[in-house]
Amino acid sequence: MRKLQYLFMTLACLLIASPAFAQTGSGSGAVSLVPIGAGIGMGIAAGLCGVGQGKATASATEAIARNPGARSGIQLLLVLGLAFIESLTLFTLVVIFLTAK
Repeated sequence: MRKLQYLFMTLACLLIASPAFAQTGSGSGAVSLVPIGAGIGMGIAAGLCGVGQGKATASATEAIARNPGARSGIQLLLVLGLAFIESLTLFTLVVIFLTAK
């Protein structure tokens, strides 16, 4: 819980400080922060998909340990679920490539 508080405090400080990035220097062009935001978004998406895949695999392993006779059905649903979870990361990657030119 404490780590989540630190995360939100850091994000709040970054969002409060964002007007400072809106100022342009003397003669220099504006800096685009879209690639940085895209990288952060991809990191969050990949990390959370990894957590989801870990939980799905752990649950499937426990289910197979409790009922070894249902292995084929559990394994089929596990592979299907992992494919759906991985597709979320790939969709995020496509969206990032489309927005960050």
